Amino acid sequence: MAESRHSVFRQFAASDWNGFLKGVEKEGLRVDRNGFIAQTPHPQALGSTLTHPRITTDYSEALLELITPVCSSTQAMLASLRDIHRFVQQNLGDELFWSASMPCELDGDASIPIAEYGSSNIGRLKHVYRQGLAVRYGRMMQSIAGAHYNLSLPDSFWRTWQQALGNEQTLKDFKSDQYFWLIRNFRRRSWLLMLLFGASPALDASFVANVSHELSRFDAHTWFGPDATSLRMGDLGYHNNAQSSLNICFNELSTYTQTLDRAIHTTWPAYEAIGTRRGDEFIQINTSVLQIENEYYSAVRPKRTTEREEKPIQALESRGVEYIEVRCLDLDPFSPVGVNEAQVDFLDLFLLDCLLADSPRIGDAECERLDDNYKDVVARGRYRDLSLCRGGNRTPVDQAARELFDQLEPLAELLDGWNGGDTYRSALAEQRRKLPDTGAWAVPSAEVVAAMQSSGLGHREWVMEQSRRHQQALRSETLDPEVLAAFQTMTRESLGEQQRMEAADGQPFAEFLDQYLKS
Repeated sequence: MAESRHSVFRQFAASDWNGFLKGVEKEGLRVDRNGFIAQTPHPQALGSTLTHPRITTDYSEALLELITPVCSSTQAMLASLRDIHRFVQQNLGDELFWSASMPCELDGDASIPIAEYGSSNIGRLKHVYRQGLAVRYGRMMQSIAGAHYNLSLPDSFWRTWQQALGNEQTLKDFKSDQYFWLIRNFRRRSWLLMLLFGASPALDASFVANVSHELSRFDAHTWFGPDATSLRMGDLGYHNNAQSSLNICFNELSTYTQTLDRAIHTTWPAYEAIGTRRGDEFIQINTSVLQIENEYYSAVRPKRTTEREEKPIQALESRGVEYIEVRCLDLDPFSPVGVNEAQVDFLDLFLLDCLLADSPRIGDAECERLDDNYKDVVARGRYRDLSLCRGGNRTPVDQAARELFDQLEPLAELLDGWNGGDTYRSALAEQRRKLPDTGAWAVPSAEVVAAMQSSGLGHREWVMEQSRRHQQALRSETLDPEVLAAFQTMTRESLGEQQRMEAADGQPFAEFLDQYLKS
């Protein structure tokens, strides 16, 4: 019998282990003092959303996205994220940075301004893509916010790991295969992240005005799922019927990129009926199942940093997988920066074990079971009698979680032994604490509902209070003068770079778009 990958890893010396490389992209809405989505342009003091390396927008002009650099420790990453938050909070004026994933008060699609990126062809392409999301799915779904966690391992680890496994591929191909090995196990276990970190069990009534749903009434302005963990990742959040035909289960890079490429070049009748223009205005990039790769909604993605005007598929095919992006994380409304240290350390442990555990390819039947497990935990993860399909058997959800925790324990002990301290055992213990023994669930979704109930506030008012509290805390903290100066420089340089791009663009947008689609 072949030696297990865990056993191979345990034979590493402490000096062979260089830790993780990590970063986070954290979204959040700007809202006015009445709790309504901001109608103002992106603050100029925050720079150009097209070219700023740390501060941009996602779908909406009001939906900020804060991006850390790649860091080698959780502490450095969270410190960077907090610095970005401090700078943003200093430049929001009377507005608040919404601390929850499900949005503030809205008034239909028209109240959600689509992000603007200037008059350059790249800027217009980004705007037209978002116009396409609006005509395909409506704008309401695009007002939801989350945190994306990016993780990679250094090449020094991959070379040692490749040698230990006796693998003779090129390093590029080996890394890509190993990241997909990890992703397959992530698919098998992603339900656990929704249980542990789902924090959107409730939403503002304006989000579901004139929409059929099965939520329960919390108060006059709030609906909630009594056992839900993440409405953001459920049927009311990110979903797309057209994409269900893609059937991507992430077995290998070639099939992943081929499937996405086919989707970008396969027309979808409903989108064809809309067309790409309304008069002289471009309203979507194309009429395919996907306009671009980023339109594919998934809990995890293999990623490669792209060059300017390079498509993600091209980057992956030419240089292989560089890191993985975990996309299913709700914002932690109890944290001023939307994520917390124990959560990040647990994610590292969880993802490393996904790489080390056995990971056979996923067939169609298993793919369907995994989707069902994920959807069940999203919709009713705190239901005491919920069971998951694992290995052909039904297992109560809390028992399944404990079994996974037990599996992670030896790896946490190994990493702590190499690093010194108890980082990973503590992070694991914090997650164990969330499961009910005889008492109630202590997962974030349960704590959000409990906090609203104890305060007597609905979703809108409770999140407003949290957002004010976080703003006050961050504004009271002094930003290091060198850090402040660096942000001011990024603002100035990003605005200048956008102006230079716009001045240099002489090609008509229609011609640029045609070339982009053919590339």
